[in-house]
Amino acid sequence: MRTAPTILHLDMDAFFASVEQASKPSLRGKAVVVGGLGPRGVVATCSYEARVFGVHSAMPMGQARRLAPHAAYLVPRFELYRSISEQVMRLLRELSPLVEPLSLDEAFVDLEAGRAAWDADSARLAGGKLRADIRTVTGLTGSVGLAASKMLAKIASEEAKPDGLVLIPPGTERAMLEPMTVRTLPGVGPATGDHLRRAGITTVGEIAEAGEDELVRLLGKAHGHALYAMALARDERPVVAERETKSVSVEDTYDVDIHDRVRVGVEVGRLADRCVRRLRASGLSGRTIVLKVRRYDFSTLTRSETLRGPTDDPAVVREAAARLLDSVDTTGGVRLLGVGVSGLADYTQEDLFAQAAGEVSEEPAEEPEAGPVEEHAPSPAERRWPAGHDVRHAELGHGWVQGSGLGRVTVRFETPYSDVGRVRTFPVDDPELAPADPLPLVSPAVRRPGGEPVGPPGGGGSAGRVAG
Repeated sequence: MRTAPTILHLDMDAFFASVEQASKPSLRGKAVVVGGLGPRGVVATCSYEARVFGVHSAMPMGQARRLAPHAAYLVPRFELYRSISEQVMRLLRELSPLVEPLSLDEAFVDLEAGRAAWDADSARLAGGKLRADIRTVTGLTGSVGLAASKMLAKIASEEAKPDGLVLIPPGTERAMLEPMTVRTLPGVGPATGDHLRRAGITTVGEIAEAGEDELVRLLGKAHGHALYAMALARDERPVVAERETKSVSVEDTYDVDIHDRVRVGVEVGRLADRCVRRLRASGLSGRTIVLKVRRYDFSTLTRSETLRGPTDDPAVVREAAARLLDSVDTTGGVRLLGVGVSGLADYTQEDLFAQAAGEVSEEPAEEPEAGPVEEHAPSPAERRWPAGHDVRHAELGHGWVQGSGLGRVTVRFETPYSDVGRVRTFPVDDPELAPADPLPLVSPAVRRPGGEPVGPPGGGGSAGRVAG
């Protein structure tokens, strides 16, 4: 492990929800939830205002609505998120050639490789400048962790949230880790955490005290060795630039083993939908569908099926995952399920499994914010208006969809750089209303000398929080 805190981890704050708040003046400071709004939809992310009510990512959308009924519920705009992510990644590459993106809103940077930092003081300056540049270019905030290893930098950025910077000085790592919960360490999920708790181990310091042999006895050789090393703050992993994505997958570990076979099937279908959303967000498709099942006794089974061509069709992935599940014995219970897609490509074979094409259902129409509407089958016209997406009216200009249903669509007319706008309701087939592309978050009328936009939408904003 290096002797200076020159590995940086950036994590954008509540990224999708923050983009929506920045682009919609009426939602700033309000609870915002972004995700799938259908019957099996899940929360992709939510604003900090929504988290106060207990809403969190990966939560079923129905549960989120019960916890925060007055929040704004929006369908993701992945093209916009990707474009903003590219702006952020460009800023990271100005710091170093070694940038390792983990997702649209998260990345490691080796500051030493880019000579952007060589000690604690220069690392802190580089991290502070990065946060300021991100706010200038995108109007958004990001949290930065600085440490001598990737694991510690990620822990530091989590401690920095929201909108802060935390630096872990070399030599202080063990003392900082010892009182933290075991769930702080990478790879310790609910199941492993419960297993350690039953053995009387609840903090990172207690992992170190237990010793490597005891960890291996409790968790197995590979996991035990790795966890013991992390508890001692040992992490030699390098920052690897632009690794090619080989697969896209999602998985859930359940607090209580699932015994009901029907419930297992429902969970597999839900995971397949989440996997496809992640696949599409990356602009990819894939040929091989993979099902992962960890049973009650910790045995893990993996099954796969290779299609005739790449797809990003949710119906095709759901059907393949269901077929794979048919070959797995879930008697005794299931503690983890996962669905993945590999054999990736940047195109799809549109006519793959044509029989599934008629079964694909589009996102159901969303209810207006004013209150619930009767359940009904959404018309094709209503499906054009996903909640949160951009529209343009021939007379009233740019706005966004607050909701649609019963043949009507409700629109709030505002832009990222306007005051809070007014609300109007139209027939879903109004010829003067049309879908539109998102506007930049920062006004193109205000530019830096190099051509970059400057200033967050609406101006102002705090300078953030710095610690460590």
